[in-house]
Amino acid sequence: MSDLNDPRVFFAAERTLLAWNRTSLTLMAFGFVIERFGLFMRLLLPDQGGHHIERGISFWVGIAFIILGAYSATISTVQYRKIIKTLKPVEIPAGYSVNAGVITNLIVALLGIALTVYLFIAQ
Repeated sequence: MSDLNDPRVFFAAERTLLAWNRTSLTLMAFGFVIERFGLFMRLLLPDQGGHHIERGISFWVGIAFIILGAYSATISTVQYRKIIKTLKPVEIPAGYSVNAGVITNLIVALLGIALTVYLFIAQ
């Protein structure tokens, strides 16, 4: 439990949550780029006698980055909620929503999972 009685503690926790949000978005975007670059490289290769193009290593690495991004969004939300529970009411500004960042992170995590499912289906 915090003994500072200062709202800056809450805002520091929120900034940290939003930094993790940016990190998770970056990981997912990087994973998508890796996955699509592998597809692009396979399209540039000459046709292998009509054989179905198999998923390469770039597909699996890209999917891993997307899942890592979704995981980091989820786990940072859990950590943030743990910190918020330790704060006193005086440390949270009156009328300020503490759930906006949580909702944003959970939506990002769900979109990451949806992107992973889409890439599996579209392949």
